[in-house]
Amino acid sequence: MTAGLKLQQSGQHGYVLHRYPFRESSLIVETFTRNSGRVPLVARGARRPTSALRGVLLAFQPVLLSWSGKAELRTLVKAEWLGGHAPLKGLALICGFYLNELLLRLLPRDDPHERLFDLYQDTLDALVQSHEFSAGLRRFEKNLLGELGYGLILEREAITGDAIAAGRRYLYLPERGPVLANGDPSQNGVELDGQTLIDMQCDEYGRTATQQQSKALMRALINHHLGNQRLHTRQLLLDLKAL
Repeated sequence: MTAGLKLQQSGQHGYVLHRYPFRESSLIVETFTRNSGRVPLVARGARRPTSALRGVLLAFQPVLLSWSGKAELRTLVKAEWLGGHAPLKGLALICGFYLNELLLRLLPRDDPHERLFDLYQDTLDALVQSHEFSAGLRRFEKNLLGELGYGLILEREAITGDAIAAGRRYLYLPERGPVLANGDPSQNGVELDGQTLIDMQCDEYGRTATQQQSKALMRALINHHLGNQRLHTRQLLLDLKAL
C-alpha cells in the first residue's frame, strides 16, 4: 500500500479516530481523511504540556492535517482545528466511538472513501442534533459495507432474482443475500420480512419492526466481516439497549 504514497501531504481534511502514547512524549494518531482514507501518524512531542497539538488532536472534531513520509507510519507536520462540531455527550458519545471503532476495524489504511467521509461527518452532526440514533447508525453501517465491496442485496431475492415482496418472509444469508424463508433450521441467517428490506433500501427506519430487524441484520453482517474481532463499543451500547 505504501509504494504509491506521496512524500508529503498538506491541508487534508480529517478526523482523529484513535490515539495512544508513543515513546516518552509523542502520540500515535489514527486519522480518517477525506482524500487519503485512514492514515496513521506519529505526533512528536504532542504529550508535552506546551505542545500546540494537545487541544487539537481530539476525536469528533474536524482538523486540517499535513504530514510527511512514505513509511506505514508517517510524521504529522501540522494540525489545525477547523471548528464546527459541538461536543458529543452521553449516549451520543458512545455511538461516536462505535463509528470510529468500525472504521478502525474494517477500513484498510490508505484507501480513500470520500463518500464515506462525508457520511461520517453527517452522522456526527446527526448525533449532536437528535436523541434517536439508530437510523443514523444503520445508514452508516450499510454504506460502510457497501464502500468496502460488501454491499447488501435489498431489492431482489438471491436465488430467483424476483423483486422483494413486502408481505413475504426472508432469510438473509451473509454470503448470498435474502432467500425465501422455508423454516429450515439448518440455514444460518437472519429472518426478516420483505418490508424491512424495502425500507432499508430507501433508508427508512421509522417502522418498529424495521428498526428491530435491521439492527439484527447489520449486527450479523458486521460480525461476519469482522471475523474474530470484537467491537467493544457495541457491547457497551448493547448493554445500554441502544444498538
